[in-house]
Amino acid sequence: MIDREQVRKVAHLARLELTSQEEELFTTQLGSILDYFEQLNELDVENVKPTTRAIDVSNVTRQDKLQPYPDREEILQGAPEQEGEYFKVPKIINQE
Repeated sequence: MIDREQVRKVAHLARLELTSQEEELFTTQLGSILDYFEQLNELDVENVKPTTRAIDVSNVTRQDKLQPYPDREEILQGAPEQEGEYFKVPKIINQE
């Protein structure tokens, strides 16, 4: 079981200022959460395979295929700046 002193310590570490009513509320709520985890610890999961989701999910997007775009000029006209046939972007690497 968690007590108010532990809630104060966690709040201090998280740089939170709690009122006494919030401390009481969070002590009760966190205690309920920890009790639930204790119930879960009682389950036999020896033969249960680890999963990341309760249900299987698959990606339904198309596979990327590299294809040349037929109108390079149209793409370059959408750029804020260009230099010849290339996009011109600001330098982001410091040479120091």
